[in-house]
Amino acid sequence: MQNKPDRLKKPPKPDTATRPISPSADSLSVFFPCYNEPDNIRRVYESAAKVLGHTGVDYEVILVDDGSPDQAPHIIDAIADADPRVTVVHHPTNLGYGAAIQSGIRAATKTLVFFTDGDGQFDLNELPPLLPLMKEYDIVSCFRLNRRDGLLRQFNARCWTSLVCLLFRMKFKDINCAFKFYRRRIFDDMELRSNGALINAEFVADGDFARQAIKPFAVSFQCRG
Repeated sequence: MQNKPDRLKKPPKPDTATRPISPSADSLSVFFPCYNEPDNIRRVYESAAKVLGHTGVDYEVILVDDGSPDQAPHIIDAIADADPRVTVVHHPTNLGYGAAIQSGIRAATKTLVFFTDGDGQFDLNELPPLLPLMKEYDIVSCFRLNRRDGLLRQFNARCWTSLVCLLFRMKFKDINCAFKFYRRRIFDDMELRSNGALINAEFVADGDFARQAIKPFAVSFQCRG
């Protein structure tokens, strides 16, 4: 079953005349899938804007609301109204994590794509060190150093990562870690169908994925705010 069309709110792009960017420089789309995150999404956005503003890179922020029934959609719209670099995608109903990832990818317009969850469990100050790596690699796939999940969840995650790596002859340490960098072109011909947590495995299952240069990178993991 196909997803219902998203409602896309895209404010006018800022005037970049005062922000000279080299024609050969990469640009960056950062997106955050979120569901029921009224207490976190503004903090996450503000952290992203601060970190990205210091990089000097041409960037956009995409906030993907997966049909939240709370105040999160209104908060997201207010953020976009105040910042022309922000694009908002609203799902009319809760379609699932994978659907939110797909919407973020479709909305991305820059040469690089980075995504992490909108709940604030990752430190966005760890994003800038990944940018130089994207000059050498097509994908930076991070893994969590200090997971604070329960032991059973950690065990299940290790088993799932091992199974995916075995099936597709790939090497990952943490397949579902939501702190990833991609070259946008990787998704140009990729047909994604998963609306749930299988979305990361679906990336790996694509035939072209194995031909990309992939760099693992360790990041910290925080408790929910």
